[in-house]
Amino acid sequence: MPICISKNNAQAKALFSAGLLIFLWLIAFTSLCQAESDLEQALNYMAQGKYAKAEPLLLKDLKIKEEALGKIHPGVGEICNNIGRLYRKQGKYQEAESFYLRALEITEKNLGDAHPQAAALCNNLAVLYHALGKYAQAEPLFMRALEIREKALGEDHPDVAQTCSNLALLYQDQDKYSQAEHLIKRALKIEVNALGEDHPDTAAVYNILSGLYSSQGKYDQAEPLQLRVLKIREKVLGKNHPDYATACNNLAELYRMQGKYDKAEPLYIQALEIRETALGKDHPDVGQACNNLALLYQFQGKYTQAEPLFLRALKLRERALGKDHPDVGQACNNLALLYQFQGKYTQAEPLQLRALEISEKVLGKDHSDTAVYCQNLAELYRLQGKYAQAEPLYIRALKIVETNLGKDHPNAATICNNLALLYRAQGEYDRMEPFCLRALEISEKALGKDHPHVAVMSHNLALLYQYQEKYDQAELLILRALEIQEAALGKDHPDLGGTCANLAVIYHARKKYDQAEVIFNRALQIMKKTLGEEHPTIATLYNNFALLQEDQGNYDQAESLYRKDLKISEKALGEDHPSVAVTCNNLGDLYEKQGRYREAETLYARAWDIAKIELGPDHLDTIQYRADLVALHEAMKSAGVSPESCE
Repeated sequence: MPICISKNNAQAKALFSAGLLIFLWLIAFTSLCQAESDLEQALNYMAQGKYAKAEPLLLKDLKIKEEALGKIHPGVGEICNNIGRLYRKQGKYQEAESFYLRALEITEKNLGDAHPQAAALCNNLAVLYHALGKYAQAEPLFMRALEIREKALGEDHPDVAQTCSNLALLYQDQDKYSQAEHLIKRALKIEVNALGEDHPDTAAVYNILSGLYSSQGKYDQAEPLQLRVLKIREKVLGKNHPDYATACNNLAELYRMQGKYDKAEPLYIQALEIRETALGKDHPDVGQACNNLALLYQFQGKYTQAEPLFLRALKLRERALGKDHPDVGQACNNLALLYQFQGKYTQAEPLQLRALEISEKVLGKDHSDTAVYCQNLAELYRLQGKYAQAEPLYIRALKIVETNLGKDHPNAATICNNLALLYRAQGEYDRMEPFCLRALEISEKALGKDHPHVAVMSHNLALLYQYQEKYDQAELLILRALEIQEAALGKDHPDLGGTCANLAVIYHARKKYDQAEVIFNRALQIMKKTLGEEHPTIATLYNNFALLQEDQGNYDQAESLYRKDLKISEKALGEDHPSVAVTCNNLGDLYEKQGRYREAETLYARAWDIAKIELGPDHLDTIQYRADLVALHEAMKSAGVSPESCE
């Protein structure tokens, strides 16, 4: 017989079902509360740079919200956006893209494709593509974000200013300076009107505008803006805030580019100390501060102070970001360059190769950063005389830049210039000239005829003409470079000192000894003032000045200058650096002219020994030093003196 359910039983069943629903709702509610708590903790970890701790919390939050709310709920879109941000910071760009795209899809389904939240996600995705060097994909997303925000929020909303700023940064990286400046000035006007002159967001826009001017060599326009950023952040946030540290760092960068190293150093140190206190000593931003201070010391030739800072930056980034993050690649590159300047080529090469490998793996084989590391590795090989290995790397770098940024981009000029130096090292002046001319033409077109980079390209073309003994053309170009640098950088910049030194070399070659001596002394004065008495560049100047004195028969003065050069080089670079070999060989030549054969032999032999180990037996310098030693031995035999060293 069928069971008859009483009214009371039915009510009981309904009550049970209702209770079960309430119980399940309470479980879901509790889970969602826990998810929100986890999200807050994860965002705190992200702010602290503890990305490895943030990731499992965010993924757990995502799973809870998917189960409780469904996979296309706006809350799921929000957590996808946060995961995308995390992966972007970690350099996991493919994963970041996937989550950003999913967040955008969820937002468009729930809120429509013209909602401000969709604009925010377009902006975030565009920032990712910008970092990847995918400028063609980034621009339309920034444009879409701008259009949505203008329509939904009004043309004077701060979010519109944010998008203008981001699009301006994209254009700046493509050297579209006029487009970038127009957008930044629009963003600045919006921020000032909406938030006031002293708001931190207004300061951020001033910072971008300062960077734009700095990248164009307009330092006089950049500096007051950067000082304004510092003043605003000090007033609003205080001197212990990380954003104040960033302002200190950016002002220091500006001073470093102008060769104002004494002004830059205390600002870099202040930025480092603030970040250590505010963020903790293991935060990635502390690594960046270490890196920037190390770069300053490297420019000053303070290699022993730079190395531990570079090593600390590398260690911090590996720990916080993982061993394959692009910032780790950058840290490897910077440490490699330090070793390269010191002539420690065997230590530099594996670091440079690692930087290249990381960039190819994470950013792609055609990314602009990959081009930078190809070029730097090529430079390392050029300095070692490995010309066959250097050339294809330079050409690969040039092809990447031309494809990504265009044939007239300043980065293309830099690579053309370095290719020219490669051909100069091989004595292939006919191949060198078209690259020098192209580098100069690109720089003038892209940056303007008065930009410091144009001075560099003019300078290098002058060196070519000097080697070809076209002294009139060389002198005109060097004087042009000098004029540009004095106007753009001031009369005490190290680059100006270097140009003075090469002008003196041209006067020396033309036997204008009095003029050469005056210019050498000016170069020395500039370099000592900006770099200090014991910088390797000072040693090079002493060497060139000694050659001038030697050619005039002033042997005592020449010897004293060579000895100063040798003392500085040995201390700053180490006793086995190739530059030490150059000085030993030159001083040996002086002694040979004076008939001081034993002293000459010792120096020639030392130069050859250094070159064999540091440059290899097939390097042109190694071959030349051996030839000089052989010739000395013949002279000694003719004079009845027995050689002591082996050939």
